[in-house]
Amino acid sequence: MVPHEEATVHVLTHALHYGTGVFEGIRAYEAAGGTAVFRLKEHIDRMIRSAKAYCMDPPHTSDELVEACKELLRVNEFESAYIRPIMFLGLGALGLDPRNAEINTAIITWKWGAYLGEEGVLNGIRVKVSSWRRFSQDAFPNAKATGTYINSILAKLEAVNDGYDEAMLLNSDGTLSEGSGENVFLIRDGVVYTPPLSAGCLEGVTRDAVKTLLSDDGYTVVEKVFHRSDLYYCDELFMTGTAAEVTPVREVDNRTVGNGRPGPVTRRAQQIYADAYTGKLDAYSHWLHYV
Repeated sequence: MVPHEEATVHVLTHALHYGTGVFEGIRAYEAAGGTAVFRLKEHIDRMIRSAKAYCMDPPHTSDELVEACKELLRVNEFESAYIRPIMFLGLGALGLDPRNAEINTAIITWKWGAYLGEEGVLNGIRVKVSSWRRFSQDAFPNAKATGTYINSILAKLEAVNDGYDEAMLLNSDGTLSEGSGENVFLIRDGVVYTPPLSAGCLEGVTRDAVKTLLSDDGYTVVEKVFHRSDLYYCDELFMTGTAAEVTPVREVDNRTVGNGRPGPVTRRAQQIYADAYTGKLDAYSHWLHYV
């Protein structure tokens, strides 16, 4: 356990120069049985997979990292919090051959509200299709790595500088991939759609949860390739992520989505997702890791 002001790294840290790190975003909530971390094991397992994809040998087991996250929440006395585990290459190498660099692991917790704003969660956000394309999976593994997020940062900056809340990225084939930090769901004629992983989107833990919840709730959920114009024709549109949770989209490229308000499927997704992470749905109690 390290005080905030002492949590520092050296300027020769390999990850600082080359983005050689992997990370997760996880949330803990005040649930029915006490503070619980939502899908903690799934997030940690994904971080370990990401590390292996980048030839990093994780120095800790999944179970050790799970327990460390919970212990940090106990020490900080958080009832709800955002959790950021990160594994990155430190000292020992500075060239492009990182094999001698040590692997550092850190976990940070803090209070973080709605990523795209409370107003956005209630009434929807404005999104623009970015001029920047999502990188191909021929170029990078489908992993949550620190360095690849410069692509997302460029898209996000373009969007907010143009007066929007968030960016939507197409891939190199010109088909829909994801947001700058969220997966995407479209609803048309009552059917729920989301792009496949082959479109370049991250294998989102929240994406998986929402797909499961809506499918179990009776909706038809389909993975399908979409083009830009499909965003203009859909009845509803929302984005998912640990930080964003389930955030409605009310407008894309100055075109109103549906009637300009979050639709019934979106509202249902928000409701059952919240019910799941607060422990109100017994069928998904295995997703909660109580602190």
